[in-house]
Amino acid sequence: MKAGPLLPAQLEELRQCSTCIVASAIETFKVRLPNTGFTDFSVRCVFEDLPPIAGYAVTARIRTSEPPMEGGSYYYDHSDWWDRVLTIPAPRVVVVEDMDRPPGLGAFVGEVHANILLALGCVGIVTNGAVRDLPSVRAAGFQMFARNVSVSHAYAHIFEFGSPVRVGGVEIRPGDLLHGDRHGVQTVPGEIAARIPGVAREIVAKRKRLIQLCHSADFSVERLRELIRIVESKG
Repeated sequence: MKAGPLLPAQLEELRQCSTCIVASAIETFKVRLPNTGFTDFSVRCVFEDLPPIAGYAVTARIRTSEPPMEGGSYYYDHSDWWDRVLTIPAPRVVVVEDMDRPPGLGAFVGEVHANILLALGCVGIVTNGAVRDLPSVRAAGFQMFARNVSVSHAYAHIFEFGSPVRVGGVEIRPGDLLHGDRHGVQTVPGEIAARIPGVAREIVAKRKRLIQLCHSADFSVERLRELIRIVESKG
C-alpha cells in the first residue's frame, strides 16, 4: 500500500488539486471503497480561504480534560515528540486524536505550537479535538482542521505518539499521504499518488465540457446524454 515519498514537483502538483477532484481521481483506480478514506462532518476546515495542503502524517494522541499522570509542565511535555516529527518526510501534517470523551475541551495547538510546527516543516493539523488562537495562526499560514474551537489549552498533553490514530472516522498511520482543503481531509494511497494529478486533469476537462453544454444555447437533454456517453467512453 505504501510507496516512497513523491518528488517535490509531484507533491506540488497534487497539492494544487481540490480535494473533490482528488477524491474522484482516486475512485477511478478502485483501490478502496468510494465511501472511505476521507474525514466526516465531525472535522471541519478552520481556514477555508487558505489553499489546499498536502503532506505526510505525523500522529499523536492527547488528553485535555485531566492533568497527566506523571505531572510536570504538561503543555510542553514530550518535546521528544518533536524528534519523531522530523523522522517523517516533509512537508508534514500533524494528526492528533483527542482521546477524551467527548473530545475538544482544551486546544493542543494554538499560536505557539502552530509556529513550532511550522518550524518543523508542518503545514497543518488535523484533529478531532479543539484548536485556538485563530487570528494569529491564520496569519502564520498554518492550516487547521478540527472538531471545535476552545478558549483554553486546559490540560492538553501528548501521552502517545507514532501510532495509528482515528480522526473524523478515518484511520491514519504515520507517513500516510494526506490532502486537504475547505472540503475536508483525505488519505491518498501511495501506490497511485503520482498518477492522481494526470487523472485529475482529465476529470476537470470532462466536467468543463459538460458544464459548457449546460450553459450553451444548444443545450438539450438529448445532447447532454450523448456528451455523457462520449466522455465516459473515453475512460
